Amino acid sequence: MVKLGLGFSLASIKPMGAWAPDDEAKLEAWYKKGTGIVLNGSDVSTWRDSSANSLDMVQATATEQPTYNASEESLTFVSADTNNLQTSGQISLTGSFTIGIKFHPTAFNNTVIADNTTANEFFKLTSDDRLAVKIDGSTKNMDLDGTDTFGDDFILLTRGALGLMTLYRNGTAQSATQTLTGTSDIDAIGVRRTDVNPFAGRIFEIQIYSDSNATLTANVNNYLSKL
Repeated sequence: MVKLGLGFSLASIKPMGAWAPDDEAKLEAWYKKGTGIVLNGSDVSTWRDSSANSLDMVQATATEQPTYNASEESLTFVSADTNNLQTSGQISLTGSFTIGIKFHPTAFNNTVIADNTTANEFFKLTSDDRLAVKIDGSTKNMDLDGTDTFGDDFILLTRGALGLMTLYRNGTAQSATQTLTGTSDIDAIGVRRTDVNPFAGRIFEIQIYSDSNATLTANVNNYLSKL
């Protein structure tokens, strides 16, 4: 039974003049930290979209609902329980995009965001230093520099109009870029079609834009650095 909806808090009110994701006309979805959380006990049945597009992420099956940690405003996904959230809508990124995520993965070969109704569409941590991006059946690997590994981080993935992708970790661009065109479809957090490679760890926030430019990159990196 749904028991609680968490809306705006004092900490979430935007200071006058400060940038926020919903300032952007091409914000496609925003799963905002500590906002729009609907609880079933201590589990999350819905993470409401804070953009104007109402692409709420929902999980009606209680055993597959991630757990909410109110003290740090995070959702904990347990891969053994196939915890995930899905939208009945569809996010389709045909050209440029920017995707920002604040998370803390605890295991790998696990899906962060993906499409659970369309095959071959995912953003998956295939190892502790590699994010695999699969679009229209083609995969490119976005690797961290040196001996860096994913942990309690925020990441940003950008794609320009010609398909050039750059991965940022904690605000720093990684040197290995890749080119991948096509339409990226997203309708799920924590799982890909069909209900496989579930995410393990905590997710705090996800922002998705159908745009990419230097100003947006700087704004999203700065915003996520303060979460």
